[in-house]
Amino acid sequence: MSSEDDLTRLSATELAERLAAGDTTSVQATQAHLDRIADVDGNVHAFLHVDVDGALEQADAVDRRRADGELLHPLAGVPIAVKDLLATKGMPTTCGSRMLEGWIPPYDATVVERLRAAGLPILGKTNMDEFAMGSSTEHSAYGPTRNPWDLGRIPGGSGGGSAAAVAAYEAPLAIGTDTGGSIRQPGAVTGTVGVKPTYGGVSRYGLVALASSLDQAGPVTRTVRDAALLHDLIGGHDPRDSTSIDAPVPPVLDALDGDLTGLRVGVVTELGGEGYQPGVRARFEESLELLTKAGAEIVEVSCPSFTKALAAYYLILPSEASSNLARFDAMRFGLRVGPEGVDAPSAEQVMAATRAAGFGSEVKRRIILGTYALSSGYYDAYYGSAQKVRTLISREFDAAFGRTDVLVSPTTPTTAFEFGAKLDDPLAMYLNDVATIPANLAGVPGLSLPIGLADEDGLPSGLQVLAPAMADDRLYRVGSVLERLLEEQWGGPLLGRAPELASSTGVGR
Repeated sequence: MSSEDDLTRLSATELAERLAAGDTTSVQATQAHLDRIADVDGNVHAFLHVDVDGALEQADAVDRRRADGELLHPLAGVPIAVKDLLATKGMPTTCGSRMLEGWIPPYDATVVERLRAAGLPILGKTNMDEFAMGSSTEHSAYGPTRNPWDLGRIPGGSGGGSAAAVAAYEAPLAIGTDTGGSIRQPGAVTGTVGVKPTYGGVSRYGLVALASSLDQAGPVTRTVRDAALLHDLIGGHDPRDSTSIDAPVPPVLDALDGDLTGLRVGVVTELGGEGYQPGVRARFEESLELLTKAGAEIVEVSCPSFTKALAAYYLILPSEASSNLARFDAMRFGLRVGPEGVDAPSAEQVMAATRAAGFGSEVKRRIILGTYALSSGYYDAYYGSAQKVRTLISREFDAAFGRTDVLVSPTTPTTAFEFGAKLDDPLAMYLNDVATIPANLAGVPGLSLPIGLADEDGLPSGLQVLAPAMADDRLYRVGSVLERLLEEQWGGPLLGRAPELASSTGVGR
């Protein structure tokens, strides 16, 4: 293994320690990851854009700041990848769609601003399902991302690119977004850690909106500690975001390395059982045993309305998406296509032709569904009813947290499936998010961490931890203990057991 390989295999915490000690530089670490991207991303396709010059310039700047004795953030100099849903000044932001192909924002999202200010070089933008609509990254207009564990399988979605980049050692850290599980579900199927913070706990300013009441940016990492460090950096109030919570970031770093003595862990009856792969269920049960040995008390909890969460979500999300995506009208930015055979087309004709050419099938499906649900005569029957279910789910979370400190479940019903297996069956695809969606509807935080390989296929599965709003620190308390106990059993991180990727001819862009 070369010295560059050594740097790419380090966790963000380990790399940060080497940088602080002067054992390496940010330029060296960033170059090592850029070389890794060039070597394997032709096979993985985690990135839509790689910013070689920009990343090295940022790395050189932080090295000079460190040499001048400036007090830096613990993660300063550690490179990071960003999901292509966040605005990045001077770098393309396409949302995985032809509608925004080539668009370069004139500003940074708040999350990106905070990364740059802390000195994290941005390697590039990661692939995703178009406008974050999907559970497999097969709906990207630029081709799918492949799971580093098995290149014939999906890496989850919509943020499969961020998870795959971290799992393939192309980046030690990444930013994802989670509207119904798009950080946690990819984390589960790629053997990485993914966190959806409390809604409003991380700024949404500059995050291209899918469903404004559900979207939340968060960390994608290889360890729970790395996730806590990144969460602490990007979290906190932002006056430019009207949904931002005006409160400090929960004490996520203080929750690390604690114990679980007396902690009440609720197992949600409705988030398991029928439809869950036996190997996924077996790893989950083994994890519960470890939590018990660590001093936690396991409590069975029933939340009946959770069974209606999927249906409610797929009315609320399309409704909000149909409104948010109305801005892509061919008049202000992005793609513009003229209708064929029309010499002097009207604005409406140009808009119709552009949206027909620029949006993919899944985006069109959800826009049509959302527009119908919001239409006169159907609003109360569909959208209004879905919001009532959302209220019931929030109340059941409150009741459950009255009896427990955290809730747990398998993150996903199955491991990663093969490409094309569910592409023509939208309902089967939507079921991948059955365990993650309730947290988004209620705005509570959730964390997924790898808990082992399923017996049937040798692929990763994940455990989801949910906590009350603004109690994100509980996620890290449980996650850090369980991660340590599992790695003691495995003799190291789960990703160390993944097959090595063959080199490709390069990223080709």
